[in-house]
Amino acid sequence: MSTSPYIFDITADNFDEIILQGSQSVPVLVDFWAPWCQPCKTLMPTLASLADAYQGKFILAKINTEEEQALATQFGIRSIPTVKLFKDGEAIDEFMGALPESEVRAFLERHIPRDSDNLIAQAELLIEQGKTAEAIPLIESARESDPDSPRVLLAYAKLKAALGDIDQAEEVLSELPTDEQDKPEILSLRARFDFNRIAHAAPEKEALKQLLAADGNQSEARYQLAAREVLEQAYEKALELLLQLMLKDRVYGDDAARKGMLAIFNILGGSGELVTRFRGRMFNALH
Repeated sequence: MSTSPYIFDITADNFDEIILQGSQSVPVLVDFWAPWCQPCKTLMPTLASLADAYQGKFILAKINTEEEQALATQFGIRSIPTVKLFKDGEAIDEFMGALPESEVRAFLERHIPRDSDNLIAQAELLIEQGKTAEAIPLIESARESDPDSPRVLLAYAKLKAALGDIDQAEEVLSELPTDEQDKPEILSLRARFDFNRIAHAAPEKEALKQLLAADGNQSEARYQLAAREVLEQAYEKALELLLQLMLKDRVYGDDAARKGMLAIFNILGGSGELVTRFRGRMFNALH
């Protein structure tokens, strides 16, 4: 039994208290291991050392799969070591095998609250409220205290976009680690930036509608109007315009209509009724 206040041996009796309830307030890293498993013996000192180093920012919970087979079965453990991270009572991420300390630390950093997180949360709320000037010193403070945090870089990119500097915002996003680049939030932001750039270079919304009313074959006006609808979060209207454009003028802008629809799907997180419906309509239009 560990003497560390941050490490617990888990049984069926204390599973709910330590993992399900405990992860409501602090992340819990659950190590499924067995006494005969050599990679488990390699990994365990690394996890224990990190638990002490992080001083309570996460809890390490160890489950001996030989003694707690029901828990191993409940979580579908087929290979050990398997390490799952719990937050708010749910397993939200995992890795398998005896990773080196640097990779385990990188895994933890994606989920463990940092001192800069509170500053970022306040700043993003101010940006959403249109109080961009008040958000600037908060984000600058976060950058000074935690310059390598992907969360800080992401917030800085959002700030630059809110200030109208889309090119700088995209440059900031490019500084994110490679494993962050394909995350849904990053893909969504990049898509928004593209539509922002199109809309800001376009005529006003009413002027675009008048152009289309006079001539329904105005492909550029239809595309620009879709971008303006995206800025107003009128995603269904934007998708309808882009689908019409795809049907009328597939070659416009090197297949810009289809690419625009895919970009909106990214903005919407790639799922949901609207995405499903328009993805089906797009597929039918292509065949």
